[in-house]
Amino acid sequence: MKIKFIGAAREVTGSKHLITTANGTKIMLDCGMFQGKGLETDSMNRNLGCSPEEVDYIILTHAHIDHSGLIPYMYKLGFRGSVICTSATRDLCALMLLDSAFIQENDTKTFNKKRARKGLPLVTPIYEQQDAQDCMKLFIGVPWGMKFRIDDNIKVRFTSTGHMLGSGVANIEILENGVKRRIAYTGDIGRETNIMLAKPDVFAQADILITESTYGDRLHNDRVDTEEELISEVVYTCLSKRGKLIIPSFSVGRTQEIVYTLNNAFNDGRLPRVNVYVDSPLSVNATAVFRAHYECFNEEFRKVLMSDSDPFGFENLFYITKVEDSKRLNDSEEPCVIISASGMMEAGRIKHHLANNISDPKNTVLAVGYCAPRTLGARILSGIKEVSIHGNVYPVNAQIKKIDSYSGHGDYREMIDFLSCQDKEAIEKLFLVHGDYEVQLNYAEELKKAGFKNIEIPEPMREYII
Repeated sequence: MKIKFIGAAREVTGSKHLITTANGTKIMLDCGMFQGKGLETDSMNRNLGCSPEEVDYIILTHAHIDHSGLIPYMYKLGFRGSVICTSATRDLCALMLLDSAFIQENDTKTFNKKRARKGLPLVTPIYEQQDAQDCMKLFIGVPWGMKFRIDDNIKVRFTSTGHMLGSGVANIEILENGVKRRIAYTGDIGRETNIMLAKPDVFAQADILITESTYGDRLHNDRVDTEEELISEVVYTCLSKRGKLIIPSFSVGRTQEIVYTLNNAFNDGRLPRVNVYVDSPLSVNATAVFRAHYECFNEEFRKVLMSDSDPFGFENLFYITKVEDSKRLNDSEEPCVIISASGMMEAGRIKHHLANNISDPKNTVLAVGYCAPRTLGARILSGIKEVSIHGNVYPVNAQIKKIDSYSGHGDYREMIDFLSCQDKEAIEKLFLVHGDYEVQLNYAEELKKAGFKNIEIPEPMREYII
C-alpha cells in the first residue's frame, strides 16, 4: 500500500492525500483547495496530482473548502467514484461547494474585465455551479459511529473531532493480502470544549496515523475570556468610537458560534442595543443546516434548544442575502456589527466591507480565526499600513484586533490530549500534515515528549510505502 501527500504537506491548505492499495484501488483522503497564494493558487489547484478518473473513492473528513473544495473539479475532469462522509458534511457541501463555484464565477468576471483592458487572454473558473451541483450525486452520507463497508476490502467509520458540524476522524480498515491495516486520518481537530458542538471523541487504534498540526506551536486563551473580549469590542467600537465592528468569519461554524455568543449576551442584557448584520447568503443557509443536525451538538446546547426557540436569532440581529442590502451597509453611518465571509478575507462580501471601512479609525476589524500565510487576512494582521483590495490601495487606519480562541482548531495540548487515546507503541508511523513547516517541527517535539514515535513530516508529492 502506498500513500502520496499531494496537498497540505508542510502548509495549511489544500488537504489531499492519495492511498493506493496493493490491488490498485485509489482512495483520496479529502480533496481541498489551496488558498491564499494569489495567482499561484490557481495553478496549484488545477494540478490535482493524480488522474481523477482513476480515483475510486474520496473519504471526506469535513466540509471546509480547504478539505472539500476541489471535488467539483475532480468531477469535471472525470471522477465518478463515491464521496464518503458524514450526513452533516454532505448537507453542508451541497451549500459550500455551490458557493465556492459562485465566487469563482464572479471573481473571474471581475478579473477578466481587467485582463481585457490590458489585452491579456481571458481566464476561466476552475469549476462552475453546474459542476458543484452535479458532483453531489456522488456523495454518501454516513451516520457517526456506523461502520460503512465501501467494498469487500475497505471499511470506514467516522468519529467526532469537534472541529465543525459533521467533522470526523476517518477510521479506515483496509484488507490487503489477507492482512488488515488500520489507518486513522483526523482531518482537523477541534477544541476540547465547544459552546455548541459535541467534543472530540476517542477513536479506534491505528497502525498509521495522519493528523493535522495547524496550531502545533501555541496555546489558546480561556473560552470565557474570549466571549467577554468579544462583547467588550462591541461596546468599545460601536458605543465609545461610534464605529463599525467588522468581523471576517467563516460562514459555516464560526459565524454560528459568534451569533450564538451574541444571542446569549443579548438575552442576559450584556449586549448593547446595536444592530448586528450577518452579511452572507451562505451563513443563512448553513444556519438552517445546523438546526437540522441535532446529533452534532453537546448536551449544554441541546438544553438551550429546549428553552430558546432560536439560539441563532435575536431582536437586533439581521441576516442579509441581497446584494443591494449589503451595499446599503457600506453607505450607512450607523454604528453596528457586520459579520461577513470569508474568515481569511480572501473572497466574498467581506472584501467590500474591508474596502469601505478599513481606512476609518472609528472602525475595528476583528479576526476570529486562523489566516493562512499570504492571505489578505494575514497581511492585514501583520500590521501593514496599506492594503490592496480588488486592485485598489487603501490605508489601514482602522484598529486591527484578533481573538484566537474562536478558532475551530485545537492547540497543541488539546491535539495531543485527543491523540492520547492511541497506544503509542502500536503506531507504525505518524504523519503530520496541515501545518506550516516550522510549526510542525515544534509540534513534533511536543509529540515526542508525550511519547509518540516514528513521526514524519512529508514533503509535497512525497509517496510512502506503508
